[in-house]
Amino acid sequence: MMENMISRPNNTLLEVMQIINENSLGVCFVVDNQSVLLGVLTDGDIRRALLDNKSLNTSAGDILSNNFIFGQVGDSSSDLFDKFNKDPEKNINIIPIVDKDNKLVDYFKYSNDVHFPVAVPNLGGNEFKYLTDAFLSTWISSSGSYINKFEESFSTYSGCKYGVAVSNGTASLHLALLALGIGEGDEVIVPDLTFAATINAVLHANATPVIVDVEESSWCIDPIEIKRAITSNTKAIIPVHLYGQVCDMDAIMSLARQFDLKVIEDCAEAHGAAYKGKKVGSFGDVGSFSFFGNKVITTGEGGMCTTNSKELNEKIRLLRDHGMSRSRRYYHEVIGYNYRLTNLQAAIGLAQLERIDVIHKNRKMYEDIYRKLMIGPKFQFQTDLVDRQRITWLVSLLAHSTDERDKLIELLKDNAIEARPFFYLLSEMDIYKKYSRKANSNAAKISSCGISLPTYECLKSLNEIEMIINKIAKA
Repeated sequence: MMENMISRPNNTLLEVMQIINENSLGVCFVVDNQSVLLGVLTDGDIRRALLDNKSLNTSAGDILSNNFIFGQVGDSSSDLFDKFNKDPEKNINIIPIVDKDNKLVDYFKYSNDVHFPVAVPNLGGNEFKYLTDAFLSTWISSSGSYINKFEESFSTYSGCKYGVAVSNGTASLHLALLALGIGEGDEVIVPDLTFAATINAVLHANATPVIVDVEESSWCIDPIEIKRAITSNTKAIIPVHLYGQVCDMDAIMSLARQFDLKVIEDCAEAHGAAYKGKKVGSFGDVGSFSFFGNKVITTGEGGMCTTNSKELNEKIRLLRDHGMSRSRRYYHEVIGYNYRLTNLQAAIGLAQLERIDVIHKNRKMYEDIYRKLMIGPKFQFQTDLVDRQRITWLVSLLAHSTDERDKLIELLKDNAIEARPFFYLLSEMDIYKKYSRKANSNAAKISSCGISLPTYECLKSLNEIEMIINKIAKA
């Protein structure tokens, strides 16, 4: 690890930032050719230098301070802890260790709390490289080469002809509804168990949501309940591929053809999941994806509409960009929206997409460990269903009861592990309950017992979390 912590004084600030990005520790040690420690630089030091009108080409040696904390070989733990407390305002948690000749030999990291959040993005690929390239190009707004590259790469990955990058997942749902002509007087069927963005997009389009139950086995929208909810006013279905699981797309598309309904797939939590080998987002009229920070791949905030329709692609693009004509600049053909993604965000997204198969593999590895440690009647993990190739978004499971779920969440919290209950039912919330025509028992059971565990590609100490989970599972 030490090789990823070291900078030379002639390295530029840009190169130092790359080193800090690679080690993910927020710090690097500046040494000369004989490994003599010259100073310490943090990401905060670089930010302050840039704000002080230094450029990215400034050398590390130009901003080094002579006042830095370090330890020496032979220092006791107590000695090192005292050094951390020497200047508490600096909030130092890593200090270099030198030998008697002042040569860097190691470092000491202090943590007074072990904390495992539910989701953390990993930006260890080409994210910084592409982001810097976009930054230096000066194309930092909603135009630039990375937007086109990201749209093309993501639509190809998802098995679609077109991809339209947008500002967030909710915007992608809203644009899909508008492009399909869904509006006042139209009913759109949505599942009771989903994030509020699904139903909010319908309401933003001035349409009427109709809330239905989910399947007990998949936790996704139930085609039987969809059919029961169809009326002469029904114009669309939004199946949500929930927690990485895939909806029964054969049954849903059959209903859509039978009743002439539009289908908008909400794929916010299921990038790369598939049904009978075909990726989600490619079945319906439009696929909607989110690239929020906790998703499989992220652009910070962002989203994507995928489609195989040239007409829908053009409509979504028009609506996304203020309704402005693509042939007559500043001439507006329809009332549109500013739902555009920036070139900087797209640069991050492209780098994330390059690594999506590795991300899936690593998330699945963590799920396998949870499954191994938490065997027993207390927990029921997601089911792998025939023809549905789910992905691991957040490791999600059901406790035996609501009390058992709440107890587990508290036990995890006491051990510095964040865990989250499932979404509240839409029909339980005052602002949405009028859109549900009956009680949805499957959704109610799943919502009341569901829990999501920390799941991300770079879970910082797998052995540590194993020990904690093992202790809790045996409690």
